Amino acid sequence: MKQPLALVLLLLAACATTTSTAPATTADNDEFDIKATVLAAYNVISGPAGRRDWNRFKDLFAPGGQVIHMMADGSFKTMTPDDFTTIAKPMLDQSGLFVHPTSTRVQHEGNLATVLSAFESRRASNDAQPFEKGVDAFQLLRSNGQWKIVSITRTMNP
Repeated sequence: MKQPLALVLLLLAACATTTSTAPATTADNDEFDIKATVLAAYNVISGPAGRRDWNRFKDLFAPGGQVIHMMADGSFKTMTPDDFTTIAKPMLDQSGLFVHPTSTRVQHEGNLATVLSAFESRRASNDAQPFEKGVDAFQLLRSNGQWKIVSITRTMNP
């Protein structure tokens, strides 16, 4: 009698600890795709000195997309992805830049998403300390099943 009871308890314990194999929800898939789009933007601009895939960067944006950078004096510089490329390319051809998100918060409803991404930037991937820290606010829209960046607004931490 003790042996069947022990077997039943063992089976119950095993069932209680198994993970669910239910398929991921659409919300989970959306969040993954949203984060992947944000990381793709960081991956284009990150790397050692030299070539970047600027066509990929432009393709991540919706038509009319913008990159907005808050300047040290509190003013804003608003650029198209092409403007950003024109400004960033010469610098990144000469110097490495590794942007690493340190925290990411995604909020989305339907076809609209907002991502707050705190980041650190280094000139070399193995630099001990970042040379800058800040927050990027990404606005994304889903169009034809793809998440596209409408804007990236960057502010630097003092």
